[in-house]
Amino acid sequence: MKLDIRYGHHPEDVRWYDTTKLRDHFLVEKLFIPGEIALTYTHVDRVVFGGATPTDKPLALVGGKDFGTDVFLERRELGIINIGGEGSVTLDGVKHPMIKGDGFYVGMGTKQVEFASKDAKNPAQFYLASSPAHQSYPTVKIEFSKANPRKVGSPETVNVRTIYQYVHPAVCKSCQLVMGMTMLETGSVWNTFPCHTHERRMEVYLYFDMAADTRVFHMHGQPAETRHLVVADRQAVISPSWSIHSGVGTGSYTFIWAMAGENQTFDDMDHVKPENLK
Repeated sequence: MKLDIRYGHHPEDVRWYDTTKLRDHFLVEKLFIPGEIALTYTHVDRVVFGGATPTDKPLALVGGKDFGTDVFLERRELGIINIGGEGSVTLDGVKHPMIKGDGFYVGMGTKQVEFASKDAKNPAQFYLASSPAHQSYPTVKIEFSKANPRKVGSPETVNVRTIYQYVHPAVCKSCQLVMGMTMLETGSVWNTFPCHTHERRMEVYLYFDMAADTRVFHMHGQPAETRHLVVADRQAVISPSWSIHSGVGTGSYTFIWAMAGENQTFDDMDHVKPENLK
């Protein structure tokens, strides 16, 4: 299991970052490595995220010195969404088949978390997001059909999209993790505009289902000091609470968002008017 560690940053420092430094600190380019679990530990709200890509043998999510626990979920909770081929997740000896779009909320205290693919040539790709937890809530499988849909946007602003809430109070209980997937309609390119911040929660965006030559321009930084990151398929961006997180694509794409922080109120956000962006 590979672990990349990213530290927190003050916005007054980030405003001086060049493109390379901005990408080094906030963009994660390789999450899905065949036969491995690749995780990033960000000190922004101590969120852990990454990908598990099992091929010819199962992969186990474990604790250890990096997390200060014998079991990964000893003091954490976990959200999972499969964005690849058919596979399965085994939790404390119980095997659960998962197709593309299926998700899971796994509560604190679960000892065994193991990922497998049905076909090594078309492996499952499990996206993982984890935050610290204060108590154990029931583990829940969340098929795509059970995610809570919210359709937003309009054709006039080219941002018609459906937000599928997976780990969310409308679907299941969690301590602080909130997680879901947003799918844009054909012809829409903006994922969140007008943009917003939420000082009470951080967020991670994973972009996927993109053509090889498609790119998303992910907007980052404080509203009056914006920067952008050019993002390719299956890459993720860390967005601290002080940063906007809005993107526009050159082609079709889907993204998974995961949040952790003070509350779970999805609409708790500080909107930014376009005329106030710089």
